[in-house]
Amino acid sequence: MKHYFSTRVRVVLVVVLLLAAVLALISGLTGLSLPDMVVQGVLTPIRTGVSRLTDQAQRLYDYMFNYESLAAENEALKKQLADIQDDARNASAIAKENERLRALLNLAESDEQYTFVDGYIIAWSSNDWSNTITVNKGTNSGIEKDMCAVTANGELVGLVSQVGTNYAVIKTVLDSSIEISATVAGHNGMVKGGYSTESPDKLQMNYLPSEATIHLNDQVVTTGSTVYPRNLILGHVIDAGFDETGVAKFALLEPSADIGSLEQVFIVTNYNAG
Repeated sequence: MKHYFSTRVRVVLVVVLLLAAVLALISGLTGLSLPDMVVQGVLTPIRTGVSRLTDQAQRLYDYMFNYESLAAENEALKKQLADIQDDARNASAIAKENERLRALLNLAESDEQYTFVDGYIIAWSSNDWSNTITVNKGTNSGIEKDMCAVTANGELVGLVSQVGTNYAVIKTVLDSSIEISATVAGHNGMVKGGYSTESPDKLQMNYLPSEATIHLNDQVVTTGSTVYPRNLILGHVIDAGFDETGVAKFALLEPSADIGSLEQVFIVTNYNAG
């Protein structure tokens, strides 16, 4: 037993001597004293951990700063895009308005000598037999009942049927209650809308003479009356044939005015036939 403890002591002494030698060697190489090495050994892991935490905090800060910067830039780009889109819409609206006004000027300078009041459409109403639009102008602008409405290109839209101080209701050419004296290829007839529930967006020209020669795409215009000026465009022929009597002919027409897509119309307040 005594021998065992002696051996163990010798081993411990050898380890201590080796450790001392190693520490002495390290101290000689690094120039640090034994206490300094102990302190460094304790602080190094702590410093490493702190350094890692600092690096992670810096990366987190950089990320948050960059995120806020990118978010602000994104909002600025969205606003810039919205402004560009608004400008484009405004430019498109102005271009359309200028195009309508140029066409209207040509119409106003024709032999009929028209005067107009423009109105923007604020309501539509349609069923099997009736088709109306409402514009934002009325008696305050000189509009009266039975004045006709046209597009800037001289296409007939309809007839004022009701008027208030700041609005007017217009029965369009698609309304079944309207009949318009018209001419096609030198032959007169009467044009009416809403004649068929199968084709509510088409017009029909009736009472054409049996000898009339009608071709596809022939243009139909008003003959002129106290209500409708002469040569307003009604539509063009897409079909023709004999009516039920077999005596008179009819022509099916595509309206020139695209009623469903109109934004603005012009009410003829006065005209003088040339």
